[in-house]
Amino acid sequence: MFQDNPLLAQLKQQIRDTLPTKEGMVKGTSKGFGFLEVSDKESYFIPPPHMKKVMHGDRITAVLRTENDKELVEPETLLEPGLTRFVARVKWFRDRLNIVPDHPLMKDAIKARTIKGMNEKNLKEGDWILADLKRHALKDNGFFAEVVELIAGVDDPIAPWWVVLARNSLANQAPQDREQWELLEDTLPRQNLTEVPFFTIDSESTQDMDDALSVKKLDNGGWELLVAIADPTAYVSHDSELDKIAAERAFTVYLPGRNIPMLPRTLADELCSLKEGEDRHALCARIHIDADGKVADDAEFFAARIRSHARLAYNKVSDWVEGSGDWQPESEVIAEQLRELTALTRARNGWRSTHAIVFPDRPDFRFELDEASNVVAIHADHRRIANQMVEECMIAANLACGNWLTKHCGTGVFNVHAGFDEEKLAQLQELLKEHEAPVDPEQLTTLEGFCELRRWLDARDTSYLDNRVRRFQSFAAMSVTPGEHYGLGLDAYATWTSPIRKYGDIINHRLIKAILAEKAHDAHAPNAELAVHLSEQRRMHRRAERDIADWLYVRYLQPAVANGHAFDAEIIDIGRGGVKLRLQENGAVVFMPSSLILPNRDRLECSWDDGRVYLDKQPVYELGQHIQVILTEAIEDTRSLIAKPAIPLVPEKQEKPAS
Repeated sequence: MFQDNPLLAQLKQQIRDTLPTKEGMVKGTSKGFGFLEVSDKESYFIPPPHMKKVMHGDRITAVLRTENDKELVEPETLLEPGLTRFVARVKWFRDRLNIVPDHPLMKDAIKARTIKGMNEKNLKEGDWILADLKRHALKDNGFFAEVVELIAGVDDPIAPWWVVLARNSLANQAPQDREQWELLEDTLPRQNLTEVPFFTIDSESTQDMDDALSVKKLDNGGWELLVAIADPTAYVSHDSELDKIAAERAFTVYLPGRNIPMLPRTLADELCSLKEGEDRHALCARIHIDADGKVADDAEFFAARIRSHARLAYNKVSDWVEGSGDWQPESEVIAEQLRELTALTRARNGWRSTHAIVFPDRPDFRFELDEASNVVAIHADHRRIANQMVEECMIAANLACGNWLTKHCGTGVFNVHAGFDEEKLAQLQELLKEHEAPVDPEQLTTLEGFCELRRWLDARDTSYLDNRVRRFQSFAAMSVTPGEHYGLGLDAYATWTSPIRKYGDIINHRLIKAILAEKAHDAHAPNAELAVHLSEQRRMHRRAERDIADWLYVRYLQPAVANGHAFDAEIIDIGRGGVKLRLQENGAVVFMPSSLILPNRDRLECSWDDGRVYLDKQPVYELGQHIQVILTEAIEDTRSLIAKPAIPLVPEKQEKPAS
């Protein structure tokens, strides 16, 4: 008799109005309850009944209560849903269509219908679909979704690729090709460099070759480096339909076993690709590098017609330089080119090691697939001398472009990195003081100070402090105004060396051409909105690469769960729930929950702040440490690998309670 009493309802509302509210992000768990994450250090428990009204990732306001001496929150207002358009799997229940979001922390089925013109009866249990969330339980009476597209059937062997592309809103087909492509009218004179001994170095399977090199030793001990870059802007005009498609895609998609080009394949793999023996339009730079490896500030950009005289492969060139294998350059001219490029690379690498930042030598891991898209092997591709040759030349070319655009027009598509997050500087300074870092705290916000710190960290015996310091760094971004790139240790960086694969490089090509034609005032300068779009697309491409890798790793490593193989692994992150590691053999990321580190978790503390795991208050694991682990689960539904220590921290008998 009390449930419809308006006075009681009014009293309840008055009590509710006196309670504090919190705003934050919902973080679900696999056990039905959740947390409201207000900040890095503030979170509140959400009981299972209240989790039925929200989803992982929702941004909400919630009322803070105390029940049985425990603080908890009750969701109140939806600010932003965690799901809008999402990938899910079909689940039939009593002949009614339901879908389950493809997320490890979302297990509940959502009632659904298909869009008009789509027959829901054609959907099978387990099919992959794309859906829009139409109703949210915090605003409406339950959750409801609309199926808009069938992504892949339950038995499709290449479903992982289609699912990953759909989840990240990436195209799954190349842009429409044409029967014939015509060169646009040249607005610039082109130098004829077809006799210059340009050559390419790529993987043997590469088709879209967008850079060629030629180097000449100078009397002063330095080098003249010619960098020739493919010129798709010779075919694609600004604001054409194809240009709009390329701008939307922003990048070529590279996934194991397949790529989806930003440009039609005839352009990307044929007409623009710098193929051996074929004359090609190119945009070129002449760059001078002194004997110590420093890039001079006198780069010259120009349009040209070039011909690659040799198509070389990374491994073969590296073998030849290192004196192994039986491959030989086809001519003494190319052999001499490689000798000089080797010397230039070592000088340039030495200069960056002293004055800027050189990347740690970590391998790239490459999946080998069979015809059915099954992983048959995972190869570690190390950065050998040939890889370093191309890398050093591209860094020098992009540095030269950044400085040149800054000088001549003050805009372009720049890669920028601001160093450390200003809001975290005080904490960083305390950490460095604790470890007696020989860096002036006031210099941490300068490029010189940042580089000095990074070089000191790289020289330390362990990477523990390096891993902790990286948590204080800001994220790299794209900008239409010049800026320093602390992560590379360079004062400007604007990429123009991959226009077949990157739309930002096309923008920089057009700016370079406009400046050379003395029409910079008529150039279509990029705006901040474009920079944000490019940054977002780059983030989605990297996420797609991780998503498909996680899926393939789980499939490949399932037999290792059964055979108990021990893997060498590096600790890359520590959270309150356990430890994240990277397997050194193949690059897979695995999670070691605290319950598998030690059953008696009262004795164990996993500290994100310290980057360490403590047993009885004593550190036993830390960031950067290498240990051996054994896989215990490879779960394809969640694309997760679970591991335990190969050597227990405490002998099993000691963990048993005393009788």
